[in-house]
Amino acid sequence: MNDITEAVRARYAEAALAVSTRDGRASLGIVDAGCCSPEAVSVDSSFGAGLYGDDVDGLPADAIAASLGCGNPLMIADLQPGERVLDLGSGGGIDVLLSARRVGPTGFAFGVDMTTEMLDLARANAARAGATNVEFLRGAIEAVPLPDASIDVVISNCVVNLSTDKPAVLAEMFRVLVPGGRIGISDVVAEDHLSEADRGERGSYVGCIAGALSRAEYLDGLTAAGFFGATVEFAHEVAPGMHSAIVRATKPL
Repeated sequence: MNDITEAVRARYAEAALAVSTRDGRASLGIVDAGCCSPEAVSVDSSFGAGLYGDDVDGLPADAIAASLGCGNPLMIADLQPGERVLDLGSGGGIDVLLSARRVGPTGFAFGVDMTTEMLDLARANAARAGATNVEFLRGAIEAVPLPDASIDVVISNCVVNLSTDKPAVLAEMFRVLVPGGRIGISDVVAEDHLSEADRGERGSYVGCIAGALSRAEYLDGLTAAGFFGATVEFAHEVAPGMHSAIVRATKPL
């Protein structure tokens, strides 16, 4: 594990433990108002649960509090009943639990995360939510522990930018998708004129800024991985010249 990956792992382990402990919950604005109280969680306008609106109603408060993403991939992916969904970097499980609702009892939602503490939190949240069509797997998003052509839709929420080997992540998305499968992810993306140094000046790697791809780099990477119809659409700005973006692409039939 390289230094950046270890720093990312440590950052998200710390976040998971903060949600799981009494002192940490208090620091995050979580009160003991019941596991699914929307009033129990403070949210941020650029990152986290505030980007989901009413979609989080009924979810455990710990799943909402542990949301550190930059968008709502459920709005992007247009999930359908019966589909098999994979969330890369699933964290506390919010997107997996929401996906499981959308695909229903005939579908299934997987989450992959490298952080033991986040996996423990996600599994606890799934148990609290009574979700039975979910599974959380330990693994790296550069080497997904699922077979080829086993997934209909890949989602991810502000995690690809954290990888130090993005071509491997895009290749793994392509590998696990069935022919005709699609990706619908949220990620931080830079405007094309920003150099890597410019991006580093705007924020840290673990803060989802320094490691972001530019729009052109993202599109080129998706094409190189084999996808077609790739689009990268900017949403809200998270730092000067850096945006939460909607990324879509399809695997050929």
